[in-house]
Amino acid sequence: MLIEALQMAWPAVLESFFVSLAGMIDTMMVATMGSYAVAAVGLTQQPKFISLTLFFAINVAVSAIVARRKGEQKRRAANEMLVTALAVCTVLCILITVLFLIWTPALMRIAGSNADTHDSAVVYFRIIMGGSFFNIITMLINSAQRGSGNTRISMTTNLVSSCVNILFNYLLIGGHFGFPALGVAGAALATVLGTVVAFIMSVRSLFLKDSYVSIPLILREKIVPVKDAFQNIIRLGSNMCVENLAMRVGFLATALLAARLGTDEFAAHNVGMNLLGLTFSFADGMQAAGVALSGQALGAGEKEQAKQYGSICQHIGLGISVFLSVLLIFGGRWFFGLYFSEPHIVDMGVMICRFMCVIVLLQISQIIFGACLRAAGDVRYTLAASLVSVTIIRTVVTWLLVSVFHLGLMGIWLGILSDQITRFVLLGHRFRQGKWVDIKL
Repeated sequence: MLIEALQMAWPAVLESFFVSLAGMIDTMMVATMGSYAVAAVGLTQQPKFISLTLFFAINVAVSAIVARRKGEQKRRAANEMLVTALAVCTVLCILITVLFLIWTPALMRIAGSNADTHDSAVVYFRIIMGGSFFNIITMLINSAQRGSGNTRISMTTNLVSSCVNILFNYLLIGGHFGFPALGVAGAALATVLGTVVAFIMSVRSLFLKDSYVSIPLILREKIVPVKDAFQNIIRLGSNMCVENLAMRVGFLATALLAARLGTDEFAAHNVGMNLLGLTFSFADGMQAAGVALSGQALGAGEKEQAKQYGSICQHIGLGISVFLSVLLIFGGRWFFGLYFSEPHIVDMGVMICRFMCVIVLLQISQIIFGACLRAAGDVRYTLAASLVSVTIIRTVVTWLLVSVFHLGLMGIWLGILSDQITRFVLLGHRFRQGKWVDIKL
């Protein structure tokens, strides 16, 4: 089982790692224009994730249901789920994209923009949102592929996409080889071009002969959106959507409080969040393996095997987190020095890394626990856990430490730590109880 988990996990881990790495390099290239540019791009992150909330929820539902149907050996039902989700996502994408494009200036002000960051943030966000369709459909297809156990396709598409993103960052941010120097707008265009390439590759994956979710099969059997699949999307996705929104409230509150500390502090915070995102990539890869393996085992009626797969993925993730924690202890100053030449900002980064040494030990395990619960359909509990930990505890603790006790960035990261501890305890307890394996989908 350990070998099977590793074989499933390593492509997903590499995929998430390279996506996060591309985001970090993106920020690093933007940083050449100054801390205001890093802050401007950082302002767009929470509005962007809020726009994707519904789609993240649908992706979790699709991955869980496809994994369960594969375990039940119901290939047609798995493909019905994909077709239904594609129809739903296309309609929602058009609606949400138009609304967010109209509201962009207001959203950036809500996110905490000021005179030196507002215009750049608006430009960046509008370009990203304009190309969101390619990103949304790519994520959906990759989620279905992951649920079927094929994590390599998702890895390949995102690896190539990341390379394209980095290449066009170089060409378009500073202007090289005859390309215009577009600054922040160039970084946004590079990101969109990367997602277009990923979109083409992910669609192509559905034509491969060994693909469990398959366009030739869909066309041959005339598969169309069905009511049962839509109901499953609503049942699982609605809880996940509320959970994601609840989490975004906490994340947005943290970002707003960090933005009010000043441009340099917010720039250091955003680089710290990028680094935390890189550590998250390992958890994301392990949770993909956990969802596929546990979901397929539950579909086949192997409840104890589902628990074992979850435990194995968590133990692998814990080993990875210890290694990452050591790197953060010794490499924080070097890492922030890649982004900033100002000693006071680098010192902020060193402090942030000290908090992340502990956070990463909790983050990877709690994400894997939550993934197994969601794969089984225990989405009400994960929703409650997120409401308590992110929306309430993180927001309240961060506000108190920053606004009342005036701890600055230290207060921001103590708030993040309080959230991670709470989720680790709540989700770990639920996982060990084992009741999640009895839920039917």
